[in-house]
Amino acid sequence: MLKGKTVVVGVTGGIAAYKSAQLVSDLVKLGCEVHTVMTKNAVNFINPITFETLTGNKCLTDTFDRNFEFKVEHVSLSQKADVFMIAPASANIIGKLAGGIADDMLTTMVLAAKCSIIVSPAMNTYMYENSIVQENLEKLRKHNFTIVEPSVGRLACGDSGKGKFPDTDVLISYIKRAVYDKKDLKGIKITVTAGPTAEALDPVRFITNHSSGKMGYAVAEAASMRGAEVTLVSGPVNIKAPVFVNTVPVVSAHDMFTAVSERLPDTDILIMAAAVADYTPLDFSVNKIKKKDGELSIQLKRTEDILKYAGQNKREDQTICGFSMETQDLLENSRKKLISKNCDIIAANSIKDSGSGFGTDTNKLTLITGKYIKELPLLSKEAAADSLLDAIIELRV
Repeated sequence: MLKGKTVVVGVTGGIAAYKSAQLVSDLVKLGCEVHTVMTKNAVNFINPITFETLTGNKCLTDTFDRNFEFKVEHVSLSQKADVFMIAPASANIIGKLAGGIADDMLTTMVLAAKCSIIVSPAMNTYMYENSIVQENLEKLRKHNFTIVEPSVGRLACGDSGKGKFPDTDVLISYIKRAVYDKKDLKGIKITVTAGPTAEALDPVRFITNHSSGKMGYAVAEAASMRGAEVTLVSGPVNIKAPVFVNTVPVVSAHDMFTAVSERLPDTDILIMAAAVADYTPLDFSVNKIKKKDGELSIQLKRTEDILKYAGQNKREDQTICGFSMETQDLLENSRKKLISKNCDIIAANSIKDSGSGFGTDTNKLTLITGKYIKELPLLSKEAAADSLLDAIIELRV
């Protein structure tokens, strides 16, 4: 998503300036062309050589520096940039930008930029909460600057509160959203399910499956990048929640059914990527567990079929996508599910295919509708999610 994109990172004076080095390093690893510009005060916290080593590009610090190829640097680089991020942004730089002041290389470049500008404040809690700083941030928002809310925690000064430099992956998510080419899901409400469910046998033991949730999370993140309002109903996973997604954690399949059914009336697109046994929750209770002659016997009671319920209650303008993971007869079983669950599209894959199935970073989907069958190549789950969303959008046209 970020490969080949040009990102300019502005660094201002604050103790969090050293954390920008990790941000820059991660952006380079993602294939970005990264340029850095520092304020005079920032140089007191971290040496420009650090950024030059990481990026392979000169770190700009002086508007009147003559030691570079002749061109109007603050204009040429600002025009070349796909996105401009100031991280950390001090109260001083926020005030200057809000007042339209351009008295150094960083502020001059920002005012000359036509790309998205993202500001990530990092400072003492009391400074951040000061009404003047808040007014300046609000003014920047009115001028289409994107403001990243700082994290909450213990600050370098010893105080605790709001003002910490956000995690690098949060900042990168903002950059991804800014440069994402497709914005075709604006105004669309999407509910995505992901991950496994855990069905309690007793207070200690439970039954679950091997789902990692990676595919569902990739779909949720891709949809949010394309402008959708996304709710992610997630079983227990070890993945950080996407930044721009409303995540609803659940444990059992019945919990998932409740969360989906409550949101179904306001959902435009439902994508069931969760690994629930045929989307049918199994209700366990302790008095149905019997141990005899060293063997465990469990009676299962079937309750709600989540996907079937959604299909039975589908609006005419609603789109429902189910997932079908099969070990054999992939197309036949998936076609049956498409019809029996009243879905618009099924994303099918075989857990026998190399690079597909549980826990992998890739997937090989076959998209099945009432009109066509389209087999996708082996893709990263992010790319597979994007292709699935393309297909869903085509169905809704």
